[in-house]
Amino acid sequence: MPAAGAVADQLTATTRRGMVPICVDQYSKSTPALSMFTANAQFGTGGVSSITQAAKFGSAVAVQASDYSGRFNLPGDTPTIQNGTWNWKFSIIPIQMFGVEMAVQEDHAIVNLAASRYDDAGAAYGAYDSAALYGNVTDTTQLQGFPAAIDDGTNLNTYAGIPRSSQPAWKSYYKSVTTGTYPTRANFAAFITAITKQAGGEKPKGVFVGFMTWLSLLQDFQGQETYQIVPGTNFVNTGDGPDTGFEALKVIGVPVFCDPYCPEGDAWFINPKYLNLYIHKNLGFTQSPFESMLPSGQYAFVSCIFVMRELVCIKPSAQGHVTNLSFAS
Repeated sequence: MPAAGAVADQLTATTRRGMVPICVDQYSKSTPALSMFTANAQFGTGGVSSITQAAKFGSAVAVQASDYSGRFNLPGDTPTIQNGTWNWKFSIIPIQMFGVEMAVQEDHAIVNLAASRYDDAGAAYGAYDSAALYGNVTDTTQLQGFPAAIDDGTNLNTYAGIPRSSQPAWKSYYKSVTTGTYPTRANFAAFITAITKQAGGEKPKGVFVGFMTWLSLLQDFQGQETYQIVPGTNFVNTGDGPDTGFEALKVIGVPVFCDPYCPEGDAWFINPKYLNLYIHKNLGFTQSPFESMLPSGQYAFVSCIFVMRELVCIKPSAQGHVTNLSFAS
Protein backbone atom coordinates (compact mmCIF):
# COMPACT_ATOMS: atom_id res chain seq x y z
CA MET A 1 0.00 0.00 0.00
CA PRO A 2 1.17 3.54 -0.73
CA ALA A 3 1.93 5.41 2.48
CA ALA A 4 -0.43 8.28 1.62
CA GLY A 5 -1.83 10.35 -1.24
CA ALA A 6 -4.54 10.07 -3.86
CA VAL A 7 -3.66 6.51 -4.91
CA ALA A 8 -3.83 5.33 -1.30
CA ASP A 9 -7.18 7.10 -0.85
CA GLN A 10 -8.56 5.49 -4.01
CA LEU A 11 -7.46 1.99 -2.99
CA THR A 12 -8.95 2.47 0.49
CA ALA A 13 -12.25 3.66 -0.99
CA THR A 14 -12.57 0.86 -3.54
CA THR A 15 -11.05 -2.18 -1.84
CA ARG A 16 -12.34 -4.25 1.04
CA ARG A 17 -10.04 -5.05 3.93
CA GLY A 18 -8.54 -8.54 3.90
CA MET A 19 -10.17 -9.46 7.22
CA VAL A 20 -9.63 -12.76 9.02
CA PRO A 21 -13.04 -13.53 10.62
CA ILE A 22 -11.54 -14.58 13.96
CA CYS A 23 -11.04 -12.55 17.12
CA VAL A 24 -8.15 -13.84 19.25
CA ASP A 25 -8.44 -13.50 23.03
CA GLN A 26 -5.38 -11.69 24.42
CA TYR A 27 -6.21 -11.54 28.12
CA SER A 28 -7.79 -14.64 29.64
CA LYS A 29 -5.85 -17.41 31.40
CA SER A 30 -6.29 -21.13 31.79
CA THR A 31 -8.09 -22.33 34.93
CA PRO A 32 -6.91 -25.91 35.57
CA ALA A 33 -8.05 -26.24 39.21
CA LEU A 34 -11.45 -24.62 38.63
CA SER A 35 -11.95 -26.67 35.45
CA MET A 36 -11.20 -29.89 37.33
CA PHE A 37 -13.74 -29.09 40.04
CA THR A 38 -16.37 -27.90 37.53
CA ALA A 39 -16.01 -31.02 35.38
CA ASN A 40 -16.61 -33.22 38.44
CA ALA A 41 -19.16 -30.99 40.17
CA GLN A 42 -21.85 -32.31 42.49
CA PHE A 43 -25.39 -30.91 42.27
CA GLY A 44 -27.71 -29.61 44.97
CA THR A 45 -30.97 -27.73 45.43
CA GLY A 46 -32.35 -25.28 48.00
CA GLY A 47 -32.89 -25.31 51.74
CA VAL A 48 -31.45 -23.54 54.74
CA SER A 49 -27.74 -24.39 54.90
CA SER A 50 -28.23 -25.73 51.38
CA ILE A 51 -25.25 -28.09 51.50
CA THR A 52 -25.21 -30.03 54.76
CA GLN A 53 -22.89 -32.97 55.31
CA ALA A 54 -22.52 -35.08 58.44
CA ALA A 55 -19.00 -35.50 59.81
CA LYS A 56 -18.03 -38.12 62.39
CA PHE A 57 -15.33 -37.12 64.87
CA GLY A 58 -14.91 -40.33 66.82
CA SER A 59 -16.18 -43.85 67.37
CA ALA A 60 -19.51 -44.41 69.13
CA VAL A 61 -18.50 -47.95 70.13
CA ALA A 62 -15.51 -49.52 71.87
CA VAL A 63 -13.94 -52.99 71.77
CA GLN A 64 -13.92 -54.87 75.09
CA ALA A 65 -11.99 -57.95 76.12
CA SER A 66 -14.13 -60.79 77.52
CA ASP A 67 -13.62 -64.30 78.87
CA TYR A 68 -15.44 -67.63 79.03
CA SER A 69 -18.39 -65.97 80.80
CA GLY A 70 -19.05 -63.68 77.86
CA ARG A 71 -19.55 -60.68 80.12
CA PHE A 72 -19.13 -57.10 78.88
CA ASN A 73 -19.85 -53.57 80.10
CA LEU A 74 -23.02 -52.03 78.73
CA PRO A 75 -22.22 -49.23 76.27
CA GLY A 76 -23.25 -45.62 76.75
CA ASP A 77 -24.46 -43.10 74.18
CA THR A 78 -21.45 -41.22 72.88
CA PRO A 79 -22.35 -38.37 70.47
CA THR A 80 -19.73 -38.16 67.72
CA ILE A 81 -21.47 -36.61 64.70
CA GLN A 82 -21.73 -32.93 63.75
CA ASN A 83 -23.08 -31.29 60.62
CA GLY A 84 -20.89 -29.21 58.38
CA THR A 85 -23.02 -26.55 56.67
CA TRP A 86 -22.39 -24.43 53.59
CA ASN A 87 -24.53 -21.78 51.85
CA TRP A 88 -24.70 -21.17 48.11
CA LYS A 89 -22.69 -18.32 46.63
CA PHE A 90 -24.69 -16.52 43.93
CA SER A 91 -23.18 -14.61 40.98
CA ILE A 92 -24.71 -12.88 37.96
CA ILE A 93 -23.05 -12.14 34.61
CA PRO A 94 -25.08 -9.53 32.64
CA ILE A 95 -24.73 -9.59 28.83
CA GLN A 96 -25.77 -6.52 26.86
CA MET A 97 -26.92 -6.12 23.25
CA PHE A 98 -27.41 -2.60 21.87
CA GLY A 99 -30.14 -2.07 19.28
CA VAL A 100 -28.26 0.23 16.91
CA GLU A 101 -25.18 -1.98 17.21
CA MET A 102 -27.22 -4.98 15.98
CA ALA A 103 -28.56 -2.95 13.06
CA VAL A 104 -25.09 -1.82 12.02
CA GLN A 105 -23.64 -5.33 12.30
CA GLU A 106 -26.45 -7.06 10.39
CA ASP A 107 -25.01 -8.76 7.27
CA HIS A 108 -21.70 -6.94 7.79
CA ALA A 109 -20.29 -8.38 11.01
CA ILE A 110 -16.73 -9.64 10.83
CA VAL A 111 -16.78 -10.50 14.54
CA ASN A 112 -20.23 -10.83 16.08
CA LEU A 113 -20.12 -8.63 19.17
CA ALA A 114 -22.88 -10.54 20.95
CA ALA A 115 -21.03 -13.84 20.46
CA SER A 116 -17.82 -12.17 21.65
CA ARG A 117 -19.55 -11.15 24.89
CA TYR A 118 -20.58 -14.78 25.49
CA ASP A 119 -16.90 -15.74 25.23
CA ASP A 120 -16.08 -12.93 27.67
CA ALA A 121 -18.68 -14.29 30.11
CA GLY A 122 -16.87 -17.62 30.31
CA ALA A 123 -13.47 -15.97 30.73
CA ALA A 124 -14.80 -13.52 33.33
CA TYR A 125 -16.36 -16.32 35.38
CA GLY A 126 -13.14 -18.35 35.21
CA ALA A 127 -11.04 -15.41 36.41
CA TYR A 128 -13.54 -14.44 39.14
CA ASP A 129 -13.88 -17.88 40.72
CA SER A 130 -10.22 -18.88 40.21
CA ALA A 131 -9.16 -15.76 42.13
CA ALA A 132 -11.61 -16.69 44.91
CA LEU A 133 -10.49 -20.33 44.82
CA TYR A 134 -6.93 -19.34 45.77
CA GLY A 135 -7.64 -16.17 47.74
CA ASN A 136 -11.01 -15.95 49.46
CA VAL A 137 -11.20 -16.75 53.16
CA THR A 138 -14.08 -14.82 54.72
CA ASP A 139 -16.04 -13.00 51.97
CA THR A 140 -19.48 -14.65 52.24
CA THR A 141 -20.61 -13.32 48.84
CA GLN A 142 -17.95 -15.29 46.93
CA LEU A 143 -16.79 -18.87 46.57
CA GLN A 144 -14.99 -19.81 49.78
CA GLY A 145 -11.68 -21.08 48.47
CA PHE A 146 -8.69 -23.18 49.45
CA PRO A 147 -7.44 -20.79 52.20
CA ALA A 148 -10.66 -21.43 54.15
CA ALA A 149 -11.21 -25.10 53.31
CA ILE A 150 -7.56 -26.18 53.67
CA ASP A 151 -6.33 -24.71 56.93
CA ASP A 152 -5.45 -25.58 60.51
CA GLY A 153 -7.02 -22.48 62.06
CA THR A 154 -4.19 -20.15 61.05
CA ASN A 155 -6.43 -18.28 58.58
CA LEU A 156 -9.92 -19.47 59.61
CA ASN A 157 -10.90 -21.25 62.81
CA THR A 158 -14.59 -21.95 62.19
CA TYR A 159 -15.18 -23.66 58.85
CA ALA A 160 -18.65 -24.85 57.79
CA GLY A 161 -19.90 -24.06 61.28
CA ILE A 162 -17.40 -26.37 63.05
CA PRO A 163 -14.57 -24.80 65.10
CA ARG A 164 -11.17 -26.28 64.37
CA SER A 165 -9.99 -25.37 67.85
CA SER A 166 -12.47 -27.81 69.41
CA GLN A 167 -12.25 -30.45 66.65
CA PRO A 168 -8.59 -31.03 65.73
CA ALA A 169 -9.67 -33.62 63.11
CA TRP A 170 -11.22 -30.70 61.18
CA LYS A 171 -7.74 -29.25 60.65
CA SER A 172 -5.73 -29.58 57.43
CA TYR A 173 -1.99 -30.08 57.21
CA TYR A 174 -0.51 -26.57 57.18
CA LYS A 175 3.19 -25.72 57.06
CA SER A 176 4.99 -22.43 56.50
CA VAL A 177 8.52 -23.44 55.56
CA THR A 178 11.62 -21.47 56.40
CA THR A 179 12.74 -18.84 53.91
CA GLY A 180 15.00 -20.27 51.22
CA THR A 181 13.24 -23.65 51.03
CA TYR A 182 12.88 -24.55 47.35
CA PRO A 183 10.52 -27.24 46.02
CA THR A 184 12.38 -30.53 45.63
CA ARG A 185 11.35 -34.14 45.22
CA ALA A 186 12.55 -34.88 48.74
CA ASN A 187 10.60 -32.15 50.55
CA PHE A 188 7.45 -32.70 48.44
CA ALA A 189 7.66 -36.40 49.32
CA ALA A 190 7.87 -35.36 52.98
CA PHE A 191 4.81 -33.10 52.67
CA ILE A 192 2.79 -35.82 50.93
CA THR A 193 3.81 -38.37 53.56
CA ALA A 194 2.80 -36.02 56.40
CA ILE A 195 -0.62 -35.37 54.82
CA THR A 196 -1.13 -39.08 54.16
CA LYS A 197 -0.31 -39.88 57.79
CA GLN A 198 -2.67 -37.18 59.06
CA ALA A 199 -5.47 -38.43 56.77
CA GLY A 200 -5.16 -41.98 58.12
CA GLY A 201 -3.37 -43.37 55.08
CA GLU A 202 -5.13 -41.59 52.21
CA LYS A 203 -2.71 -39.93 49.84
CA PRO A 204 -3.48 -36.63 48.05
CA LYS A 205 -4.41 -37.02 44.38
CA GLY A 206 -2.80 -33.86 43.04
CA VAL A 207 -0.88 -30.68 43.86
CA PHE A 208 -1.43 -27.17 42.46
CA VAL A 209 1.40 -24.61 42.43
CA GLY A 210 2.34 -21.45 40.51
CA PHE A 211 4.39 -21.62 37.31
CA MET A 212 7.71 -20.52 38.82
CA THR A 213 7.22 -22.83 41.82
CA TRP A 214 6.58 -25.67 39.37
CA LEU A 215 9.71 -24.70 37.43
CA SER A 216 11.78 -24.95 40.61
CA LEU A 217 10.56 -28.49 41.16
CA LEU A 218 11.26 -29.34 37.51
CA GLN A 219 14.87 -28.23 37.92
CA ASP A 220 15.29 -30.77 40.72
CA PHE A 221 14.10 -33.47 38.30
CA GLN A 222 16.25 -32.31 35.37
CA GLY A 223 19.50 -32.84 37.23
CA GLN A 224 18.72 -36.59 37.26
CA GLU A 225 18.08 -36.95 33.51
CA THR A 226 19.99 -39.57 31.53
CA TYR A 227 20.13 -40.21 27.80
CA GLN A 228 20.30 -43.70 26.36
CA ILE A 229 22.28 -44.08 23.14
CA VAL A 230 21.38 -47.08 20.99
CA PRO A 231 24.50 -48.54 19.34
CA GLY A 232 24.82 -47.43 15.74
CA THR A 233 22.56 -44.37 16.17
CA ASN A 234 22.85 -40.87 17.55
CA PHE A 235 20.49 -38.00 18.34
CA VAL A 236 21.39 -36.22 15.10
CA ASN A 237 19.69 -38.99 13.10
CA THR A 238 16.40 -38.84 15.06
CA GLY A 239 13.60 -36.76 13.66
CA ASP A 240 12.83 -34.68 16.73
CA GLY A 241 16.03 -34.89 18.73
CA PRO A 242 16.19 -35.87 22.40
CA ASP A 243 13.43 -34.97 24.83
CA THR A 244 14.50 -33.01 27.89
CA GLY A 245 12.43 -32.03 30.89
CA PHE A 246 9.17 -33.52 32.13
CA GLU A 247 5.77 -32.40 30.94
CA ALA A 248 4.12 -33.81 34.06
CA LEU A 249 5.87 -34.00 37.42
CA LYS A 250 4.99 -36.84 39.80
CA VAL A 251 6.32 -37.18 43.31
CA ILE A 252 5.65 -40.63 44.85
CA GLY A 253 2.78 -41.00 42.40
CA VAL A 254 1.14 -37.61 43.03
CA PRO A 255 1.06 -35.29 39.97
CA VAL A 256 2.02 -31.63 40.41
CA PHE A 257 0.17 -29.11 38.21
CA CYS A 258 0.82 -25.42 37.60
CA ASP A 259 -2.05 -22.92 37.71
CA PRO A 260 -1.63 -19.26 36.66
CA TYR A 261 -3.96 -18.18 39.48
CA CYS A 262 -2.03 -19.96 42.23
CA PRO A 263 0.19 -17.55 44.21
CA GLU A 264 3.88 -18.36 43.83
CA GLY A 265 5.36 -20.06 46.87
CA ASP A 266 2.14 -21.88 47.75
CA ALA A 267 1.48 -25.59 47.20
CA TRP A 268 -2.05 -26.96 47.63
CA PHE A 269 -2.31 -30.72 48.15
CA ILE A 270 -5.77 -31.89 47.06
CA ASN A 271 -7.83 -35.01 47.67
CA PRO A 272 -10.95 -34.47 45.49
CA LYS A 273 -12.70 -37.41 47.14
CA TYR A 274 -13.50 -35.00 49.98
CA LEU A 275 -13.22 -31.64 48.20
CA ASN A 276 -15.89 -30.83 45.63
CA LEU A 277 -17.55 -27.95 43.84
CA TYR A 278 -21.32 -28.05 44.37
CA ILE A 279 -23.56 -26.36 41.78
CA HIS A 280 -27.28 -25.66 42.07
CA LYS A 281 -29.07 -27.91 39.59
CA ASN A 282 -31.38 -25.11 38.36
CA LEU A 283 -28.89 -22.24 38.53
CA GLY A 284 -25.79 -23.81 37.07
CA PHE A 285 -24.91 -21.24 34.37
CA THR A 286 -28.57 -20.67 33.54
CA GLN A 287 -29.37 -17.83 31.15
CA SER A 288 -32.43 -15.61 31.23
CA PRO A 289 -34.15 -14.38 28.02
CA PHE A 290 -33.03 -11.03 26.65
CA GLU A 291 -35.21 -8.29 28.08
CA SER A 292 -35.78 -4.81 26.63
CA MET A 293 -34.17 -1.84 28.37
CA LEU A 294 -36.73 0.58 26.89
CA PRO A 295 -38.31 1.18 30.34
CA SER A 296 -34.94 2.59 31.45
CA GLY A 297 -34.78 4.86 28.41
CA GLN A 298 -32.41 2.92 26.13
CA TYR A 299 -32.85 0.93 22.93
CA ALA A 300 -30.95 -2.12 24.14
CA PHE A 301 -31.44 -5.59 25.56
CA VAL A 302 -29.92 -7.40 28.52
CA SER A 303 -29.70 -11.04 29.54
CA CYS A 304 -28.11 -12.55 32.66
CA ILE A 305 -26.26 -15.78 33.32
CA PHE A 306 -26.84 -17.06 36.86
CA VAL A 307 -24.66 -19.46 38.82
CA MET A 308 -24.99 -20.77 42.37
CA ARG A 309 -22.07 -22.82 43.66
CA GLU A 310 -19.81 -23.42 46.63
CA LEU A 311 -16.59 -25.29 47.29
CA VAL A 312 -17.19 -27.95 49.95
CA CYS A 313 -14.47 -29.77 51.90
CA ILE A 314 -15.87 -32.52 54.10
CA LYS A 315 -12.48 -33.84 55.25
CA PRO A 316 -9.96 -31.02 55.67
CA SER A 317 -7.46 -33.41 57.27
CA ALA A 318 -7.01 -35.11 53.86
CA GLN A 319 -5.83 -31.81 52.29
CA GLY A 320 -2.66 -29.79 52.78
CA HIS A 321 -1.21 -26.33 52.29
CA VAL A 322 2.52 -25.54 52.24
CA THR A 323 3.44 -21.88 52.00
CA ASN A 324 6.51 -19.60 51.86
CA LEU A 325 8.33 -21.83 49.35
CA SER A 326 11.07 -20.12 47.35
CA PHE A 327 10.74 -20.27 43.56
CA ALA A 328 12.57 -19.58 40.33
CA SER A 329 12.71 -16.02 39.05
